[in-house]
Amino acid sequence: MFSDPPAELRRALDAARGRLGPFGDLRYAETIGSTNDAATRLALSGAAEGVAVLADQQTAGRGRRGRSWSSPPGAGLYLSVVLRGRELSSAPGLVTLGAGVAAADAILAATGLPVMLKWPNDLVIGDAWKKLGGILCEGQGPEPSTGSGSPRAESRGDALVVGLGINLTLSAHSPEVTARAAALESELGRTVDRAALVVECLAHLRDLAAAGWQDASVRRQDGDQLVRGVARDVDDDGALIVEHDGRRERVIAGEVTWERHP
Repeated sequence: MFSDPPAELRRALDAARGRLGPFGDLRYAETIGSTNDAATRLALSGAAEGVAVLADQQTAGRGRRGRSWSSPPGAGLYLSVVLRGRELSSAPGLVTLGAGVAAADAILAATGLPVMLKWPNDLVIGDAWKKLGGILCEGQGPEPSTGSGSPRAESRGDALVVGLGINLTLSAHSPEVTARAAALESELGRTVDRAALVVECLAHLRDLAAAGWQDASVRRQDGDQLVRGVARDVDDDGALIVEHDGRRERVIAGEVTWERHP
């Protein structure tokens, strides 16, 4: 199923080996059913944290609650990464949120384009919040239904698979998708270094995994004021619950930066 990645991607991974560590163990496929499914099978077979699956096309890509995720060849970055740790089962919503922060930071680092998060798992841009990408976290097996419409990710055992889908170009998508979506190359007016974006996604996920997912420090702009607090949870409506100055507030969307603990 897997093959050698393109030469430019191999070079980028080799150059970033020290930065990526185990998150540089990338499995590549031109066409795959679902990168999340493939990464889940690897996790079940004992794959270490950081093992990743990347594809140029998904034939059975999906989003949250089993919705179809349009994944035509060359149109997006389709990447799934294995995470491990028993604490994941108690903080799956924060893992989804943290992975979204990692993806947004990676896009900024690789392209210079700032994007926002629509909690918990949408990457959006522009006043109309057009969707640029999404995050799907799944445990070892199909995503279970909570029956409540909750956006929380679910985890079983000590492994969680984080899937990133980022639109690179809209040209191969259907008119239905292009009417409500955004893409990096359309926003930038130029081509994107895909290998660099892959490396930045892996590197930022590694950084967050190393920092830990619970009680992560965050900072955000509230007008002219810089507010620092601690991310406590993601509620059933997808809002981030941040505690600061002895009180908790719901953050719906915006530029929130995840910080390492001292």
